[in-house]
Amino acid sequence: MVRGPWRAALGGALAGALLVSGCAGTAEHHGGGSGKPVDGGTVRFAMPPSATPNWIMPISIPGYGGSYNGAIRGTMYVPLYVYDGESGSVALDDRASAADPPRYSADGTEVTITLKPLTWSTGDPVTSRDVEFWLNVLRAGKDDWGKYSAGLLPDNVKAFHAVDERTFTLTLDKAYNRDWFTANQLSLVVPMPQKSWDRTSATGPVGDHDRTPAGAKQVFDFLVGQAKKLGNYATDPLWKVVNGPFALSGFTASGQVTLKKNPRYTGPDPAKLDTVQFLTFTGSAAEYNVLRAGGLDYGYVPTSNLGQRSRLEAQGYRVEPWNGWSITYSPFNFNNPELGKVFRQLYVRQALQHAVDQKAITSVIWRGSARVGYGPVPQDNDTKYLSSRQKDNPYPFDPDKSRQLLSRHGWKPGADGVLACAAPGTGPQQCGEGVEGGTRLSMTMLTESGSDETDGTMQELRSELSKIGVEMKIDSQPLNTVLANGTACTPKDASCSWQLSYFGTQGSWYFPANPSGDQLFATDAGTNFGSYSDRRADELIAETNLSPSDQPMLDYSAYLAEQLPALWLPNPPYQVSAIDTALHGVSQDPLAGLAPQRWFWTR
Repeated sequence: MVRGPWRAALGGALAGALLVSGCAGTAEHHGGGSGKPVDGGTVRFAMPPSATPNWIMPISIPGYGGSYNGAIRGTMYVPLYVYDGESGSVALDDRASAADPPRYSADGTEVTITLKPLTWSTGDPVTSRDVEFWLNVLRAGKDDWGKYSAGLLPDNVKAFHAVDERTFTLTLDKAYNRDWFTANQLSLVVPMPQKSWDRTSATGPVGDHDRTPAGAKQVFDFLVGQAKKLGNYATDPLWKVVNGPFALSGFTASGQVTLKKNPRYTGPDPAKLDTVQFLTFTGSAAEYNVLRAGGLDYGYVPTSNLGQRSRLEAQGYRVEPWNGWSITYSPFNFNNPELGKVFRQLYVRQALQHAVDQKAITSVIWRGSARVGYGPVPQDNDTKYLSSRQKDNPYPFDPDKSRQLLSRHGWKPGADGVLACAAPGTGPQQCGEGVEGGTRLSMTMLTESGSDETDGTMQELRSELSKIGVEMKIDSQPLNTVLANGTACTPKDASCSWQLSYFGTQGSWYFPANPSGDQLFATDAGTNFGSYSDRRADELIAETNLSPSDQPMLDYSAYLAEQLPALWLPNPPYQVSAIDTALHGVSQDPLAGLAPQRWFWTR
């Protein structure tokens, strides 16, 4: 869901790789192989720049929603339903899912689900009770769930009924678009080991605590508290109970993760490798040094180094872009005490959007690897949800238009050239409701560090904005800091000081199968970081969730492209991958899934 820089976690062989990074003759070579699968082995995978995994619990809280957390967690705790988009259209990945396809009642208000014969690493079977446990704990802690939107999961599930040990029925509050409900709601359900986790303290007994609201809240608080103790991940007995193809073997303070094959996995998608190491880096340059030294089996190439592709291929890597089912944007903080009222003026957002030169950013800074993005649904891959209004760009690069919009509404340049409100009020030629006289168009962008491309994008934005009288300061921080500090807030909160944020080095948001805005731009949605609220947008989002037609999604695409709940920016690929040619089974899923259980060596 969010991208960023990398922390260096270099030891042993990796440190050795760095030592030889400047000596091509001594670099570790890759490639070769017989083409036949070889059991076992280890793969060293590079995490995005400054992206450090920091959440293991299947229920994530705000500020811990990095897509890398979900990708790693999904190898240990299998969701009910997993989707994949590698084929060009998004479809259910049955092998990776914990349940057989759902069966809806004729009226669409009940859905019956049968779990596959999975087993926890304790030897206990995965049962309907484990799904009930997840649901009960989620209900108790929903206000602290990073994906919660009022009226959606768990609110839209009126009742849970266990038919037998592996089959259960959910009674819904109304009939929904079935494709949307399966892809965007049921895919969020992750069975949790009730016999191991249904406790209120580390030393307390396991029981049916979750079956009362108070008990469920105690369980939620306990599990969240344990999940915040990153230093204990590798040793805490809680996290050793898994049902996926991998189990956690190591987790360092810097976020380096080691997964090992789960010998007790009983599903249809077992791991072929023995071990997968997820390595972290402070920046893309550090990662590339290790890649050139041969210290990675699956890394990425910064766009500034794409000219060295032939060297990497000669070293035994294949270089392939990994494009995402995603959008990239910079949220406005509509509740910021200084500029929130300014951002609420549509003409201001229009002026800022007209100052974004997306074609220059994509062609020069990203060297053609990024794609333009003009609205709330993906413009790559499957375009059936893309409106013509979004596709045609309502706000093309036009600095003169930006200046006209601001001047027309009473903004005048100060001695330093920065515009200030000289006509407070709500008239057609005034600054707008709540904007005080003298307010300056000086804003700070909280942005992730560690990427030359992101640094270049921010410098380009600052330059173009300065030409229309807007000052943009840049505050670069590690990705996890950006995600933690750029969350929804109220004007009185100390945490509401951020004004704009950027976490899009690898795309800002990766959608589930259906690119509805229920998590992003619905009022009070869990990842509506900027607190955007618009009644018509809410109506359209609700329609996309209920209607079997694609038209509400097209209407939503057009409306939000014009209304600008965020600053639309070019959408980079997840990465340009460099993959050892002897490593097969790799799927560069546009939904940012990894499925490392399917990777295998051929040498």
